[in-house]
Order: sequence, then structure tokens, then C-alpha cells
Amino acid sequence: MEKKAYGKTGMQVSELGFGGAEIGFSGAAQRDVDRLLSSALDAGLNLIDTAECYKNSEELIGQAVSGRRGDYFLFTKCGHAAGLDLPDWDPRMLAQSIDRSLERLKTDYVDVIHLHSCSEEVLRQGDVIDVLKRAKEQGKTRFIGYSGDHTNALYAVRTGAFDSLMTSLNIADQEAADLTLKEAAEKGMGVVVKRPVANVAWRHTQAPDSKAYEYPYWQRLQKLKYEFLQGELEETVGKALRFTLSTPGVHSAIVGTANPDRWTSNARLLAEGPLPAAEYEAIRERWRAVAEEDWIGLE
Repeated sequence: MEKKAYGKTGMQVSELGFGGAEIGFSGAAQRDVDRLLSSALDAGLNLIDTAECYKNSEELIGQAVSGRRGDYFLFTKCGHAAGLDLPDWDPRMLAQSIDRSLERLKTDYVDVIHLHSCSEEVLRQGDVIDVLKRAKEQGKTRFIGYSGDHTNALYAVRTGAFDSLMTSLNIADQEAADLTLKEAAEKGMGVVVKRPVANVAWRHTQAPDSKAYEYPYWQRLQKLKYEFLQGELEETVGKALRFTLSTPGVHSAIVGTANPDRWTSNARLLAEGPLPAAEYEAIRERWRAVAEEDWIGLE
């Protein structure tokens, strides 16, 4: 699997990363996570991302691969109390959350801690950034980052405080390509993308539940009407993923799954490399022609 330099951090990250939300929220069994992550690392993946609020995701990951700590870069996120007896974004809670994450993940440090969908208002107060800076000084994380979208993400990039940006980007969510990625690149930030295949929303022939993650993307895709989505599902997923990874400034894309066999198939989808320039630009032009004013990046 291809590796890319992650901004100014010096890390060489795989173009696909593992997202830990699904294993937490789906109630995955430890034995399945053991197999899943072992197969992913064996396939060349070297980036694992999770968060404090993905239920027991951190514990599952720590139990599964803490013995292979030198084989991967580990990202987690903080900001939500998720059981701690303090408010979200309270600086004392953030410090406790970071320590709890390290304990759950069975490690002395993570490679990046991202603030998890923090508002510009909270960022402007400065306290949350200071907590991450202290964690870095204490060796609990090598780098600090911001996870989020829209103008909140733009403000975070412009602070110059962060080494890493995690943001949404896909065929149905292209705001970041114009709003934040250029400035992130100019600052030498590593960029990891969440929702890189728009939750494969086009697989639904009828509208999914309005509360489902994929619902806003399904709505957008009904208007975008990309011709390539008429193909076989695996082929369309491959093109959608290649589009995201072909976007300038993107270093890795986080894909979540609870299927232990997914990683070898995902690697095959990328075997053809970046999308040809004409195909990439056709998707971008369609977005520019159709996207509505409120089609902002989704958290």
C-alpha cells in the first residue's frame, strides 16, 4: 500500500487508514477485531484512528494490537466527556480524557491527538489548545491536530497551532477541497480524510432513514447524478475512494469496517492509482455546477 509523507510531521502514512468508530458502535467481538486489525496491518495499513467517544473502540484496539505498537501510527480524539464527570471541552476533562485514552489503548503515547469537532468559539478561548500542547510537551502525543469541518476547520488551520487536520471529503462533500486544504498544505499540515466514500450512500435505491449518517449524502447524490455511479458497486466505491485520495493535500483516508476481509479488497480498489485527471476534474466540475450553498462539510 502506498505511503505518503504526512505533512511536516515526518510520518510516512498509508493511503488508507483504519477508522475505529464502527467496531465500537457495532459491538464488535474482540476476536473479530484482533483478526481485522492484524489483517489490515499485514496488508500494509499503518494508520489507526479512534476516539474517546466511540464506546469501547479504544479498548478493543489496545487489546488487539498494542503488542505491535511499532507497526502503526495511532491517532485518537478528545473533547467529549464520554463518561467523565466534567463538561465537554473543560480543560480538566480533556487532560483526564487523554490519560484515559492512553490507558485504554495500552500505550505510553499516541502519534496525534485531534480535538474532536470543536467549535471556533471554543478554539478562540485557547484553553483546549493549551491542553494539547502540554500533552505534547509531556510526551503523551507526538503531534496535535484538529478534527472538524467548515469554517471551524478553517479557523483551526489558520491558528497555526496544529500539525494535523482531519476533515470530511468525498464525491458528495467537496467543500474542504476549496476551503481548507490549500491553506493546510501551505502550513505543512498532515491531512487525513474521514467519510472518504460518502458512506456509500448511493447503494440505497430508496432514501435511507433521515437520521442515518448517509442520508444527507444520499440527498446530495440524487442531484449530482454522477454517471459513474451507475456501475457495479465495487467499481463505483473504488472510483469514489480514488477521487478522494487524488485530491491535492490529502495524505490518507480513514475507512471504517467490522469486516476482517475488507482490507485486502480495499487495497485492490486502489491498485489502479489516482483517478485520471479528466475523470477527477469531471467530478469536481459537476460539484461546482450543482452544489448548493448549504452543502457544507459534514461532521
